[in-house]
Amino acid sequence: MSTQTLTSADASMARFDKQTTRYGSITMTLGLIFSLLGPIYLVFFSGLEITPTMIGVAFAAVAATFGVFWIVEPLTYFPILGSAAMYQAFMIGNISNKLLPAAIVAQSSINAKPGTRRGDLASVMAICGAATVHLTSLLIFVGLLGSWLVSIVPIEVIEVARIYILPSLMGAVLVQAIVAMKQLRPTIVAITLSLLMYFVVIPLVPSLALFGTALVVLFSIVLSWIVRDRKAVHTTEEA
Repeated sequence: MSTQTLTSADASMARFDKQTTRYGSITMTLGLIFSLLGPIYLVFFSGLEITPTMIGVAFAAVAATFGVFWIVEPLTYFPILGSAAMYQAFMIGNISNKLLPAAIVAQSSINAKPGTRRGDLASVMAICGAATVHLTSLLIFVGLLGSWLVSIVPIEVIEVARIYILPSLMGAVLVQAIVAMKQLRPTIVAITLSLLMYFVVIPLVPSLALFGTALVVLFSIVLSWIVRDRKAVHTTEEA
């Protein structure tokens, strides 16, 4: 590939990143405003007499439970999704059980490494496809056929699906991620810490159950960096 072609591709990708950052920020801001319209109406116009103290207590309760994910989730998802797909993912939702698996499978299908231009573009297209399939499925199987399907499906089948479908999905995604990343040391670190957390730490300290996933992610990042293959990193930098 010629230098001119590389320069053109870099310029195109830089323009793509700039535009997605601009319009992604605008879209996320508008989404935040619209999501707050309902609570604002309840606070100021519904007559429920909601005080600032009540709002502060509610916010503190939510932050104490989920605040750690405000930091951990962007740090966890960004290396795989890339900047453009991050705007899509946090606007759409269901990242870990729908959008992230779609991005990983798409990258693996075209042999695109996460963090590269091809990987980022694959994530964007995969999320577009996942969202389209999801909305179409909701329209057909929930909006049009929902009540009829529930009436003819045995309750036992629904219960089995509820219990096993998410673990099956996440297990497949885990294997796909391990195969795609091909990073032995971080994989061993993550699996070991997960087992220790959920079979040793949480039984001893049940209060950590809500923060187990976040703690495993944070410690996995730190330990993976400590035990990283420095020779491989040095070789990559020289190349």
